[in-house]
Amino acid sequence: MNGYTTLGTNNLEQSAAFYGQLLSEIGGTRVMENDRMVMWSLGAGKPSLAVLKPADGNSATVGNGTMVGISCDSHEIVNTQHAKALQLGGADEGAPGPRGDGGVFYGGYFRDLDGNKVVFFKMG
Repeated sequence: MNGYTTLGTNNLEQSAAFYGQLLSEIGGTRVMENDRMVMWSLGAGKPSLAVLKPADGNSATVGNGTMVGISCDSHEIVNTQHAKALQLGGADEGAPGPRGDGGVFYGGYFRDLDGNKVVFFKMG
């Protein structure tokens, strides 16, 4: 079970603006923030997402093979959120559509402004 996910950033203000606009589209609200971190939640009992400057003071880097999946209620929301991420400056990593055998997984992939890989997805 995922309680929260953090993504490293080298520009907290820019990253907070990106995710603030993006997550507000699906009901995300800021629930915590300080001088090195901003966190959003979609509600009680749902996972949260935070962007932060690394605690060790070194530059944030992208993890090879690391990805964050944000669950959506419909294919339409996946499509809209993927388009919004690109509109806000994210880079396309795979247009929304079915993946795998049987099309059970539907996802749209992008990289955020720091290069972190994220997917909006709908199962079923």
